[in-house]
Amino acid sequence: METKFTVIVDNIADNGISGEWGLSILIEHESGRILLDAGASDLFLENMKSLDIDVDTIDHAVLSHAHYDHAGGLPAFLEQNSHAKLYVREQTAADCYAKKFLFRKYIGIPRRMLVKYADRIEAVSGDFRLADGVFLIPHKTEGLEAVGKREMMYRKTSHGWKPDDFSHEQSLVVDTDKGLVILNSCSHGGAYNIINEVQNTFPDKKVYGLIGGFHLFNKSEAEIRDFAGRVRETGIGYVCTGHCTGRRAFGILREELGDIAVQMRSGYRIVI
Repeated sequence: METKFTVIVDNIADNGISGEWGLSILIEHESGRILLDAGASDLFLENMKSLDIDVDTIDHAVLSHAHYDHAGGLPAFLEQNSHAKLYVREQTAADCYAKKFLFRKYIGIPRRMLVKYADRIEAVSGDFRLADGVFLIPHKTEGLEAVGKREMMYRKTSHGWKPDDFSHEQSLVVDTDKGLVILNSCSHGGAYNIINEVQNTFPDKKVYGLIGGFHLFNKSEAEIRDFAGRVRETGIGYVCTGHCTGRRAFGILREELGDIAVQMRSGYRIVI
């Protein structure tokens, strides 16, 4: 059976479908309709109307990680959809900041979302089966605090500032006719790490594709080419990326990965 992916919101607007710094993707699988993230605002609702998608037909919602550009639209989703549960990692909290010296900027989820919508939110741990053929997989790579420190992303804790280890980030993994498709909206833990995490979790399955952002917009050309080489070594057959990857980085990825790399944009549809 076909699995369909529709980019509801991406940085790049296309064919009258608006864009913003954020990401939202609808997955239509035989197990139901799943919304991954809701962008930075309620723009996703406007785009859904333009794409002729009824928000109340969505069965499940998933937050990829606890940042505003993915969670900002979720309160509007929970108000407009009357029944879907929102699945988050149990480590999710309103505590994510960009921090450099004395500069601090809150970059997390709407501050009261977890309290206000507690009856609609399910915090999950470990490998979680969302539905038949649909899974939520946490990071299993050690030392991701170094990534948080490098990216100047921190969590404010009762014990002070801690570099983000992205324990609040999760991959949505969908089993399709071509193999597993991974969706990870920013891939802070490294896309090549994520592919390997999922492959090791499902050793009897083939990882076919990766859809999401790769957080390459602020990386050098050398870093991007090295990143592309690591992704290529995983043997993956399809990459659709946008949002925090950035257009410059996508151009380099396209040079390195060829036709398997596809540019994401608002309204883009993928059928597998």
